Amino acid sequence: MENAATKLEQVRENIARAARIAGRKAADITLIAVSKTHPPEAIEPLLIAGQRIFGENRVQEAQAKWPQLRERHPAAQVHLVGQLQSNKADDAVALFDFIHSLDRPSLVAALGKAMDKAGKRVPCFIQVDIGEEEQKGGCAIGDLPALVEQARAADIPVAGLMCVPPAGIEPTPFFALLDKLARDHGLDGRSMGMSSDYEIAVQLGATHVRVGSALFGNRH
Repeated sequence: MENAATKLEQVRENIARAARIAGRKAADITLIAVSKTHPPEAIEPLLIAGQRIFGENRVQEAQAKWPQLRERHPAAQVHLVGQLQSNKADDAVALFDFIHSLDRPSLVAALGKAMDKAGKRVPCFIQVDIGEEEQKGGCAIGDLPALVEQARAADIPVAGLMCVPPAGIEPTPFFALLDKLARDHGLDGRSMGMSSDYEIAVQLGATHVRVGSALFGNRH
């Protein structure tokens, strides 16, 4: 328990310091504790330490863990930070508070329909393939204006943009590009930065950082 609280405090201090350097307020940055692959007993200590927002990669894994955790911690929020298949749109809308991986017109259609059916709107980040890597999810930069329009037309609340920069390369230019794209489209949210680079992301405008191993240790 103490270990979880210590790690959480350290990450929050790092975010606050990075925000100060950039002339920003730490309160404007949302820390998402990425709990994918970690069991409820590893998540609970962070909940007890005061962390409220968590990220999961897969709908089924989240369905297996979060209903029980939320019974004990009703203030917890769960964000989907991994890829989403269109046939899981109904489940995702039912379970998640935010979706960070809207990246194609077919998913806009599926999520729009699922939200209409459920009578609720789930804010979504549009994932951009910022490093032009085919194997990763994300819409091509050139397709972004059309996708933003399609999402708005489907009455999906567009919270901002999300990216995962290429591994092993200096992330700064990719974060700067996502920040510019968000500004160009009049979007407030920038979901960017993970355990290895969240401080840089904060300095370059991140509003949501997705931190896993710095809080949970290495994946089980």
